[in-house]
Amino acid sequence: MCGIFGSLNYDYNQDYEEVHRGLIHRGPDEQCNVQQDNLRLFHTRLAIQDLSELGRQPMEHLGSTIVFNGEIYNHLEIRKKYGLDNVSNSDTKTILMLYQHIGMKMLNEFDGMFAFALYDSAKKRLFLARDRAGKKPLYVYSNGEQFVFSSELNTLYKVVRPDIDEASIADYLYLGYHYRQSTPYKLVTELENGCYLEIDTSTATIEKVKWFDIHSFYQQENKLNHHDTIDQLDHNLQLAVKRRIRSSDLDVGSFLSGGIDSGLVTAIAAAHTKNLKTFTVRVEGSYDESALAEKVANKYGTNHTVVDISFSNLKKDIEKILANHGEPNCDNSAIPSYYVAKEAKKHITVVLNGDGADELFGGYRRYVPFRHFNFFDSGKVTRTAAKVLTGLLPIANEKQSSYNYLYRLLKLAGYTDMLKVYSSASCDLFVGFEDQFLKRPLMKDISEDLITINKLSISPLKKIILTDFQSMLFSRLLPKMDIATMAHSLEGRSPFLSKEILEFAPGLQDNYKINKVTTKSILRDLAGKYLPAELVGQPKRGFEIPLKIWVNGELKEIIEDYLLAPQAFYARIIKRSFIEDLLNSKIKISDERRAKILFCVFGLEVWFKGIASK
Repeated sequence: MCGIFGSLNYDYNQDYEEVHRGLIHRGPDEQCNVQQDNLRLFHTRLAIQDLSELGRQPMEHLGSTIVFNGEIYNHLEIRKKYGLDNVSNSDTKTILMLYQHIGMKMLNEFDGMFAFALYDSAKKRLFLARDRAGKKPLYVYSNGEQFVFSSELNTLYKVVRPDIDEASIADYLYLGYHYRQSTPYKLVTELENGCYLEIDTSTATIEKVKWFDIHSFYQQENKLNHHDTIDQLDHNLQLAVKRRIRSSDLDVGSFLSGGIDSGLVTAIAAAHTKNLKTFTVRVEGSYDESALAEKVANKYGTNHTVVDISFSNLKKDIEKILANHGEPNCDNSAIPSYYVAKEAKKHITVVLNGDGADELFGGYRRYVPFRHFNFFDSGKVTRTAAKVLTGLLPIANEKQSSYNYLYRLLKLAGYTDMLKVYSSASCDLFVGFEDQFLKRPLMKDISEDLITINKLSISPLKKIILTDFQSMLFSRLLPKMDIATMAHSLEGRSPFLSKEILEFAPGLQDNYKINKVTTKSILRDLAGKYLPAELVGQPKRGFEIPLKIWVNGELKEIIEDYLLAPQAFYARIIKRSFIEDLLNSKIKISDERRAKILFCVFGLEVWFKGIASK
């Protein structure tokens, strides 16, 4: 796990050590750079595989040079398959050797998480590539002749100083995160998952190639019976966990909550490593799952630690936590994620997690209605009735209540616009308050993608799960975990995002994901083989963050300082009077939604203050 940076045709009078300083938390073990032709490559190393100097980057092999962030978990299997041999056991060396054999077709062979820049000096080609899910980030600045790329936006901004894209900011506020390739800057994009760029370094011409498309796997229905589905899922998860443990020269631990995702990963991991270290997080104000987790730890004899997370320093830490992202961020779960990673790093450098299971196997309660009703096309009569009812009923205030659940379903059924359906089903921020924007959100990319997905001959359930994978998981959840872990030089590995599972899960029958009202049905069935019975039926909880309490209490003063400041940036995008009315609770809106909107705008202001001071 590392940090990468590079520039093509870009002359800047920067201290090169500034780049290393900006990314050193991603790679504290070693920092190097190299100049080749009109290209400069930087690398900061967190040594996980081949801890010797043979693993040093930038790495060269037969005229090709690479800077690589991530892990290729099956690289030794690939070496055996293609007869590749080298004194170094580095997965980075495997990439370079395989490139010499089959070029960029090698990506189809990889089970891993990665972002890399590979320069072929003979062909004068620079390749920038990302993994199937987008676990490892890569941002690219291009003005048509010059290119600069980086693992993090903060470091890229320090070098390039791009202009702010206010239209993109409006989209962020509406959706709650920057969608796919969008960033808050002009001429800066995020390279999308399953894609690579091929850049001719002589002419600066560029071609984007989509080498992995999960859409196609959603259109290939898996017709295995229940028994065979369980066996195949078990095999795939066993393979994924085993690879993620064995492809590390350091001890690998596991996060262990009281849920089935981390429970399954832990149970399987315990069979492939001795004295597995497991960690359960106990968060003040949240449901305590430590007793359930301890049952799994005892069953498999793990070296178990309960980590108590306190938010006593939240007011002092909040700006730093949000500023780490390099772009506006309003995912309040970034707060506990930051503290969890900080504590875990005290015990381990590599840790397994359950990321991706919910978005692949149907883990969210809001998926259940889509299993039984097509909210993307609810019909005129249903829409009219739903609008009338939501206008008459009192606003839902309790986030986890049954009434709130039903109230949001009625709102969903009342929309004709797919964008409103999805935005309301996910973040539910400014839907219905579009007239408060001075610069209207365009949401062009997501609107086009939603139309494309809605045209697919797949069920409404698969449509919402596919959209979440491409949108919420890629653009919000994976970046959150990457930033939180890398801020503390901790590597997180996600078995549920393995090559085999990403190609298997999309085609599963709907009832294997949502069975009547049971979420993650097939995972629960598999969990029965490994976990104590009382865990198998547990609902998804996650961190129950007391956001509205924070917004009205501990963070009230700092939020008001930002949002009432005379030169607040948000006033270029949204009517100041609307935000002031929200602060004074004059808008007819639930307390939870009010807190989310205020925190979203606060995240924008923290980001803007950060870049203004650089």
